[in-house]
Amino acid sequence: MAGAVRPATGTQYQISRRTPAGRAEACIASLAGALRSYTVDGTGYVETYPDDSLPPSACGILLAPWPNRVAGGTWELDGKTQQLDITEPSRGNASHGLLRNTGYLAPAGTAGESSVTLQAEIFPQHGYPFHLIHEATYSLDDDGGLRVRQSLTNAGRQRAPFALGAHPFLRIGSVPVEDLTLTVAADTRITADERLIPVGREPVAGEYDFRTGRRIGDQALDSAFTGLEPAHGEHRHCLAAPDGRSVTLWSGPEFGYVHVFLTDQLPGRSRAVALEPMTAPANALNSGEGLRWLEPGNTFAAEWGIRPGAGG
Repeated sequence: MAGAVRPATGTQYQISRRTPAGRAEACIASLAGALRSYTVDGTGYVETYPDDSLPPSACGILLAPWPNRVAGGTWELDGKTQQLDITEPSRGNASHGLLRNTGYLAPAGTAGESSVTLQAEIFPQHGYPFHLIHEATYSLDDDGGLRVRQSLTNAGRQRAPFALGAHPFLRIGSVPVEDLTLTVAADTRITADERLIPVGREPVAGEYDFRTGRRIGDQALDSAFTGLEPAHGEHRHCLAAPDGRSVTLWSGPEFGYVHVFLTDQLPGRSRAVALEPMTAPANALNSGEGLRWLEPGNTFAAEWGIRPGAGG
Protein backbone atom coordinates (compact mmCIF):
# COMPACT_ATOMS: atom_id res chain seq x y z
CA MET A 1 0.00 0.00 0.00
CA ALA A 2 1.31 3.38 -0.95
CA GLY A 3 2.38 5.71 1.86
CA ALA A 4 0.78 9.04 2.60
CA VAL A 5 1.83 11.83 0.25
CA ARG A 6 3.49 14.75 2.02
CA PRO A 7 3.78 18.24 0.57
CA ALA A 8 7.03 19.20 -1.14
CA THR A 9 8.04 21.38 1.82
CA GLY A 10 7.75 18.42 4.19
CA THR A 11 6.15 18.29 7.62
CA GLN A 12 4.17 21.40 8.57
CA TYR A 13 4.69 22.24 12.24
CA GLN A 14 1.70 24.14 13.62
CA ILE A 15 1.89 26.10 16.87
CA SER A 16 -0.78 28.25 18.49
CA ARG A 17 -1.58 30.20 21.66
CA ARG A 18 -4.53 32.13 23.04
CA THR A 19 -3.47 35.67 23.94
CA PRO A 20 -5.17 38.94 24.95
CA ALA A 21 -4.68 40.08 21.34
CA GLY A 22 -6.49 37.00 20.01
CA ARG A 23 -5.40 33.56 18.89
CA ALA A 24 -1.80 33.52 17.62
CA GLU A 25 -0.86 30.83 15.13
CA ALA A 26 2.24 29.98 13.12
CA CYS A 27 3.22 27.30 10.63
CA ILE A 28 6.84 26.28 10.08
CA ALA A 29 7.81 24.03 7.19
CA SER A 30 10.43 21.31 7.44
CA LEU A 31 12.12 22.57 4.26
CA ALA A 32 14.69 25.21 5.32
CA GLY A 33 12.89 25.56 8.67
CA ALA A 34 10.85 28.24 6.93
CA LEU A 35 8.17 30.37 8.56
CA ARG A 36 5.23 29.78 6.19
CA SER A 37 2.57 31.71 8.08
CA TYR A 38 2.02 33.75 11.22
CA THR A 39 -1.30 35.27 12.23
CA VAL A 40 -2.76 36.96 15.30
CA ASP A 41 -6.53 37.24 15.59
CA GLY A 42 -6.80 36.32 11.92
CA THR A 43 -4.42 38.99 10.61
CA GLY A 44 -1.40 37.74 8.70
CA TYR A 45 1.96 39.29 9.54
CA VAL A 46 4.22 37.39 7.13
CA GLU A 47 3.95 36.49 3.47
CA THR A 48 3.00 32.90 2.77
CA TYR A 49 3.19 30.38 -0.07
CA PRO A 50 1.71 26.94 -0.86
CA ASP A 51 3.07 23.97 1.08
CA ASP A 52 3.96 22.20 -2.17
CA SER A 53 6.05 25.10 -3.56
CA LEU A 54 9.66 26.04 -2.97
CA PRO A 55 9.92 29.22 -0.86
CA PRO A 56 9.79 32.04 -3.44
CA SER A 57 12.61 34.57 -3.05
CA ALA A 58 13.77 32.57 0.00
CA CYS A 59 10.52 33.51 1.75
CA GLY A 60 10.74 32.77 5.48
CA ILE A 61 13.79 30.49 5.39
CA LEU A 62 16.57 30.22 7.98
CA LEU A 63 20.12 31.09 6.93
CA ALA A 64 23.17 29.15 8.19
CA PRO A 65 26.15 28.96 8.32
CA TRP A 66 26.12 32.27 6.51
CA PRO A 67 23.38 34.68 5.33
CA ASN A 68 23.35 36.51 2.03
CA ARG A 69 26.17 35.87 -0.46
CA VAL A 70 29.74 34.64 -0.84
CA ALA A 71 31.39 36.22 -3.89
CA GLY A 72 32.06 33.58 -6.52
CA GLY A 73 31.48 30.96 -3.84
CA THR A 74 35.19 31.14 -2.98
CA TRP A 75 37.06 32.00 0.22
CA GLU A 76 40.39 31.22 1.86
CA LEU A 77 40.93 28.82 4.78
CA ASP A 78 44.47 28.50 6.14
CA GLY A 79 45.88 29.61 2.80
CA LYS A 80 43.79 27.16 0.75
CA THR A 81 41.01 28.27 -1.58
CA GLN A 82 37.60 26.83 -0.72
CA GLN A 83 34.98 26.48 -3.48
CA LEU A 84 31.31 26.41 -2.48
CA ASP A 85 28.51 25.38 -4.80
CA ILE A 86 27.20 28.28 -6.86
CA THR A 87 23.55 28.58 -5.82
CA GLU A 88 22.88 31.99 -7.37
CA PRO A 89 23.94 31.38 -11.00
CA SER A 90 22.67 34.76 -12.23
CA ARG A 91 25.30 36.51 -10.11
CA GLY A 92 27.82 33.71 -9.71
CA ASN A 93 27.55 33.56 -5.91
CA ALA A 94 26.95 31.02 -3.17
CA SER A 95 23.78 32.28 -1.53
CA HIS A 96 22.06 31.96 1.86
CA GLY A 97 24.08 29.19 3.43
CA LEU A 98 23.88 25.42 3.16
CA LEU A 99 20.44 24.51 4.51
CA ARG A 100 17.91 26.08 2.13
CA ASN A 101 17.28 22.67 0.52
CA THR A 102 17.50 20.69 3.75
CA GLY A 103 14.61 19.32 5.81
CA TYR A 104 14.62 20.29 9.49
CA LEU A 105 13.22 17.80 12.00
CA ALA A 106 11.79 18.23 15.49
CA PRO A 107 13.76 16.11 18.02
CA ALA A 108 11.59 13.95 20.25
CA GLY A 109 9.75 15.92 22.90
CA THR A 110 10.43 19.36 21.42
CA ALA A 111 7.11 19.98 19.66
CA GLY A 112 4.51 21.56 21.95
CA GLU A 113 1.30 23.51 21.52
CA SER A 114 2.92 26.95 21.46
CA SER A 115 6.53 26.15 20.53
CA VAL A 116 8.58 23.81 18.39
CA THR A 117 12.31 23.20 18.08
CA LEU A 118 13.69 22.18 14.69
CA GLN A 119 17.16 20.91 13.94
CA ALA A 120 19.28 20.37 10.83
CA GLU A 121 22.83 19.15 10.36
CA ILE A 122 25.54 20.73 8.24
CA PHE A 123 27.98 18.02 7.21
CA PRO A 124 31.55 18.64 6.02
CA GLN A 125 31.54 19.23 2.27
CA HIS A 126 33.56 20.84 -0.48
CA GLY A 127 33.91 24.53 0.26
CA TYR A 128 32.92 24.16 3.92
CA PRO A 129 34.75 21.33 5.74
CA PHE A 130 32.96 21.67 9.07
CA HIS A 131 30.34 19.73 10.99
CA LEU A 132 27.68 21.91 12.64
CA ILE A 133 24.15 21.55 13.99
CA HIS A 134 21.69 24.37 13.44
CA GLU A 135 18.71 24.57 15.78
CA ALA A 136 15.76 26.96 15.79
CA THR A 137 13.04 27.25 18.39
CA TYR A 138 9.88 29.02 17.28
CA SER A 139 7.60 30.07 20.15
CA LEU A 140 4.58 32.30 20.68
CA ASP A 141 4.76 34.77 23.58
CA ASP A 142 1.98 35.67 26.02
CA ASP A 143 1.18 38.78 23.97
CA GLY A 144 1.03 36.87 20.67
CA GLY A 145 4.48 37.83 19.47
CA LEU A 146 6.62 35.29 17.64
CA ARG A 147 10.09 34.56 19.03
CA VAL A 148 12.83 32.66 17.19
CA ARG A 149 15.97 31.41 18.92
CA GLN A 150 18.64 30.26 16.48
CA SER A 151 21.70 28.37 17.65
CA LEU A 152 24.69 26.75 16.03
CA THR A 153 26.75 23.99 17.68
CA ASN A 154 30.14 22.85 16.46
CA ALA A 155 29.99 19.05 16.34
CA GLY A 156 33.37 18.75 14.62
CA ARG A 157 37.00 18.79 15.67
CA GLN A 158 38.12 22.16 14.33
CA ARG A 159 36.87 25.68 14.90
CA ALA A 160 34.44 26.85 12.25
CA PRO A 161 33.60 30.30 10.79
CA PHE A 162 29.92 31.23 10.67
CA ALA A 163 27.17 33.81 10.64
CA LEU A 164 23.41 33.42 11.07
CA GLY A 165 20.35 35.06 9.58
CA ALA A 166 16.74 34.66 8.54
CA HIS A 167 14.58 35.81 5.61
CA PRO A 168 11.07 36.75 6.79
CA PHE A 169 8.78 38.77 4.52
CA LEU A 170 6.50 40.98 6.63
CA ARG A 171 3.02 42.31 5.92
CA ILE A 172 0.00 43.66 7.79
CA GLY A 173 -3.01 41.67 6.68
CA SER A 174 -4.37 42.78 3.31
CA VAL A 175 -2.91 46.31 3.44
CA PRO A 176 -0.98 46.88 0.19
CA VAL A 177 2.74 46.96 0.95
CA GLU A 178 2.99 50.13 -1.14
CA ASP A 179 0.90 51.91 1.51
CA LEU A 180 3.02 50.80 4.45
CA THR A 181 5.57 53.07 6.12
CA LEU A 182 8.94 51.42 6.72
CA THR A 183 11.19 52.47 9.60
CA VAL A 184 14.72 51.04 9.76
CA ALA A 185 16.77 52.10 12.79
CA ALA A 186 20.13 52.19 10.97
CA ASP A 187 22.49 55.05 10.19
CA THR A 188 24.78 53.26 7.71
CA ARG A 189 24.11 51.60 4.35
CA ILE A 190 26.48 48.95 3.00
CA THR A 191 27.08 49.74 -0.67
CA ALA A 192 27.41 46.84 -3.09
CA ASP A 193 28.41 46.04 -6.65
CA GLU A 194 26.23 44.55 -9.38
CA ARG A 195 26.58 41.10 -7.77
CA LEU A 196 25.34 42.54 -4.44
CA ILE A 197 28.77 42.04 -2.86
CA PRO A 198 29.73 44.81 -0.40
CA VAL A 199 32.25 47.38 -1.64
CA GLY A 200 31.91 50.10 1.01
CA ARG A 201 29.55 51.96 3.32
CA GLU A 202 27.96 55.37 3.52
CA PRO A 203 25.72 57.34 5.90
CA VAL A 204 22.06 56.80 5.07
CA ALA A 205 20.56 59.67 3.09
CA GLY A 206 17.70 60.37 0.70
CA GLU A 207 15.84 57.28 -0.46
CA TYR A 208 18.01 55.09 1.80
CA ASP A 209 17.19 56.93 5.02
CA PHE A 210 14.35 55.09 6.78
CA ARG A 211 15.14 56.27 10.31
CA THR A 212 12.03 58.41 10.64
CA GLY A 213 9.84 56.28 8.36
CA ARG A 214 9.27 56.32 4.59
CA ARG A 215 6.23 55.16 2.61
CA ILE A 216 7.33 52.18 0.54
CA GLY A 217 5.42 53.09 -2.61
CA ASP A 218 7.06 51.59 -5.70
CA GLN A 219 10.61 51.69 -4.33
CA ALA A 220 12.83 48.71 -5.11
CA LEU A 221 15.73 47.94 -2.78
CA ASP A 222 18.14 45.08 -2.05
CA SER A 223 20.57 46.50 0.47
CA ALA A 224 22.09 45.83 3.89
CA PHE A 225 22.23 48.33 6.74
CA THR A 226 24.26 48.55 9.92
CA GLY A 227 24.98 51.11 12.62
CA LEU A 228 21.74 49.90 14.14
CA GLU A 229 20.28 52.01 16.93
CA PRO A 230 19.27 49.80 19.89
CA ALA A 231 16.08 50.35 21.88
CA HIS A 232 15.79 48.68 25.28
CA GLY A 233 18.49 46.16 24.42
CA GLU A 234 17.19 45.13 21.01
CA HIS A 235 17.15 46.35 17.42
CA ARG A 236 13.72 47.27 16.03
CA HIS A 237 12.51 47.85 12.48
CA CYS A 238 8.86 48.58 11.84
CA LEU A 239 6.12 48.55 9.22
CA ALA A 240 3.11 50.77 9.93
CA ALA A 241 -0.25 50.87 8.17
CA PRO A 242 -2.35 54.00 7.57
CA ASP A 243 -4.96 52.69 10.05
CA GLY A 244 -2.39 52.67 12.89
CA ARG A 245 -1.59 48.96 12.96
CA SER A 246 2.07 47.99 12.89
CA VAL A 247 4.46 45.07 12.99
CA THR A 248 8.02 45.14 14.28
CA LEU A 249 10.96 42.93 13.46
CA TRP A 250 13.16 42.87 16.57
CA SER A 251 16.49 41.20 17.12
CA GLY A 252 19.05 40.75 19.85
CA PRO A 253 22.34 42.68 19.81
CA GLU A 254 24.12 39.81 18.04
CA PHE A 255 22.21 40.69 14.87
CA GLY A 256 24.17 43.83 14.01
CA TYR A 257 22.92 43.99 10.43
CA VAL A 258 19.57 44.03 8.67
CA HIS A 259 19.00 43.46 4.95
CA VAL A 260 16.05 45.25 3.38
CA PHE A 261 14.58 43.66 0.26
CA LEU A 262 11.75 45.52 -1.48
CA THR A 263 10.60 43.58 -4.53
CA ASP A 264 7.80 43.18 -7.04
CA GLN A 265 8.84 39.58 -7.77
CA LEU A 266 7.02 37.72 -5.00
CA PRO A 267 4.22 35.67 -6.65
CA GLY A 268 0.76 37.13 -6.12
CA ARG A 269 2.00 40.39 -4.59
CA SER A 270 2.54 43.70 -6.39
CA ARG A 271 5.15 44.60 -3.76
CA ALA A 272 6.72 42.71 -0.84
CA VAL A 273 9.21 43.58 1.88
CA ALA A 274 11.71 41.30 3.57
CA LEU A 275 13.50 42.48 6.71
CA GLU A 276 16.36 40.05 7.27
CA PRO A 277 18.24 40.00 10.60
CA MET A 278 21.88 39.01 10.10
CA THR A 279 24.90 38.62 12.37
CA ALA A 280 27.19 39.49 9.45
CA PRO A 281 26.78 41.12 6.03
CA ALA A 282 27.28 39.46 2.65
CA ASN A 283 30.69 38.00 1.84
CA ALA A 284 31.74 37.76 5.49
CA LEU A 285 33.75 34.60 4.79
CA ASN A 286 36.05 36.81 2.72
CA SER A 287 35.86 40.18 4.46
CA GLY A 288 35.73 38.86 8.02
CA GLU A 289 33.20 41.56 8.92
CA GLY A 290 30.82 40.23 11.56
CA LEU A 291 32.26 36.73 11.12
CA ARG A 292 32.48 34.57 14.25
CA TRP A 293 34.46 31.39 14.90
CA LEU A 294 32.98 28.53 16.88
CA GLU A 295 35.25 26.21 18.84
CA PRO A 296 34.58 22.44 18.87
CA GLY A 297 31.76 21.56 21.26
CA ASN A 298 30.68 25.19 21.70
CA THR A 299 27.29 26.72 20.90
CA PHE A 300 26.33 30.21 19.76
CA ALA A 301 22.74 31.43 20.12
CA ALA A 302 20.82 34.59 19.29
CA GLU A 303 17.16 35.63 19.12
CA TRP A 304 14.90 37.64 16.86
CA GLY A 305 11.15 37.90 16.48
CA ILE A 306 8.04 39.55 15.09
CA ARG A 307 5.83 41.71 17.30
CA PRO A 308 2.45 42.88 15.97
CA GLY A 309 1.03 46.17 17.15
CA ALA A 310 4.31 47.53 18.51
CA GLY A 311 5.60 50.87 17.32
CA GLY A 312 8.96 51.27 15.66
